[in-house]
Amino acid sequence: MDALDRVDDLIGRLYSGSGAEREAKLRITEVLAKRREGLRTSGAMRRGTELEPLSERDVFLITYGNTLRGEDGEPPLSALGRFAGVRLTESVTYIHILPFFPFSSDDGFSVMDYRVVDPALGNWENVRTLGGRFRLAFDLVINHVSSQGAWFRGFLRGDPRYEGWFLTRPDGYDASKVVRPRTHPLLTPYTRADGSRVNVWTTFSADQVDLDFSNPEVLAEMLDVFLDYVEKGARIVRLDAIAYLWKEDGHDCLHHPRTHEVVKLFRAVVDALELDVRLLSETNVPHAENVSYFGVGDEAHMVYNFALPPLTMHSFAAGDAGPISAWARELRAPRGCSFLNFLASHDGIGLTPVRGLVDEGAFRETLDAELKRGCLISYKAAPEGPIPYELNASWFDAVADPALPEDLRIRAHLASHAIAASLDGMPAVYIHSILGTPNWTEGPALRGYNRAINRRVLDLETVESDLEDPGSRASRCLAAFHSLYGYRGREPALAPGTLSRVLSREGPVFAILRGETDQKLLCATNVSSRPARFEIEENLEPLGSPFDPTTGAKMPLTGPPYRLDLPPYGVAWLRLGPP
Repeated sequence: MDALDRVDDLIGRLYSGSGAEREAKLRITEVLAKRREGLRTSGAMRRGTELEPLSERDVFLITYGNTLRGEDGEPPLSALGRFAGVRLTESVTYIHILPFFPFSSDDGFSVMDYRVVDPALGNWENVRTLGGRFRLAFDLVINHVSSQGAWFRGFLRGDPRYEGWFLTRPDGYDASKVVRPRTHPLLTPYTRADGSRVNVWTTFSADQVDLDFSNPEVLAEMLDVFLDYVEKGARIVRLDAIAYLWKEDGHDCLHHPRTHEVVKLFRAVVDALELDVRLLSETNVPHAENVSYFGVGDEAHMVYNFALPPLTMHSFAAGDAGPISAWARELRAPRGCSFLNFLASHDGIGLTPVRGLVDEGAFRETLDAELKRGCLISYKAAPEGPIPYELNASWFDAVADPALPEDLRIRAHLASHAIAASLDGMPAVYIHSILGTPNWTEGPALRGYNRAINRRVLDLETVESDLEDPGSRASRCLAAFHSLYGYRGREPALAPGTLSRVLSREGPVFAILRGETDQKLLCATNVSSRPARFEIEENLEPLGSPFDPTTGAKMPLTGPPYRLDLPPYGVAWLRLGPP
């Protein structure tokens, strides 16, 4: 079955029996026909029939459009472009600009207009300029829209175009089975222009009203928005909160089978139009559920590796690489698909992805330690009641104990990112992590939500001044990231899709062997604040000296039998071959 036939088949499966199948096929066919020429002339089509593979050189930066505040009157997107063009070209290939559209809440994730750049950030020309130096990732905030946007205002006015675009339920609706990452009531009452009251489904907040994808007009509109982003330069599109997309009474509304069908439809559209874009699913859920969005290689091209941040945090808090080693031994992506190996982002550190991967008592000790460091915990609603959902903190403070000397804290921070850089997939780094930003302790009270602790706006002039001081934390962190990603980019063994074998089992060292030829790369990281030793298998022969990729410095190697002696939070990479 070719890609166009898959599109047709998936539409049929989504709307079969609803009476909307014919309408859905007509509307989506119209959207594809309308967009095809613009996509071709914009350069959004692939050079060949297949997507160009990701390489060992690819690194993904996550940032808000306004994280850096530039000169008076300078659009923040321009300041970001100026900073990235000078400071990041040697280490970063992709930049994910978090939602940069007009919004009413949630730092951009309550979108009022999907097709306009927020004037407070800049304009499409600023985005295109950034796209001239880096490949770009955009968010498709697909589950919900702002209650103050034109679509929902039209619905409240009674505009027939928007009738059926939003989910409503009667008074007394039993929402107890619905799983969602918040504790507020599921339904929010609104008053329509005719004076009637309507209860609207709001998974994430009263200001974020869920779209009803059982209406094919909604799906067609979102496909059109998606293709508009690709035409405007997106080479990765993040499907925000995709796990909650399809709702059905009596279902928990998490990972609904039709949600997966929608992801498959987007993938089929990408293939049918031969687009140079990857789909990235965002599903902060237990690991097995998270990786289900690969499908059998027919859903998302990329999946956030959501178990990695809490497992890494726990490893460094406990000084024990055992749980992360056990998990990583089973880590596999389908052919042509990749993990996005991130540790921090604009959101908190998800806690549910480690369920079943770490002893609950040991992980509780980690959370207690994090709370003592000034980190925060957010909760979500579940049938059994509110449960911890995420830890809110800057990654620097989450992974590096404030009681340690500054040198060791920086070492721990960098060592954790060396693990992410060694795993199969593409490494991702949050802009605050690349600069070593600590918790913004005043943020939650000022902004009114826990996630603000890791969303500080930085003055670009101050950042630049810090970077000019080689002894500053920001300067030391950025230099080390350049070194880490520079070495990674020269190691074909670290290309996404190459073979991986985790060598570590218990103890403080995480060790992974990468590569498919006689020359492989061993990546070893000490997750503890004490020296540690790692014994190298007898069937592997060192080819050269081990080195620390965050500095380039040579590391000690003794033997045979060969072993690495790692300092506290030490990292060593070593090329190996058969004896």
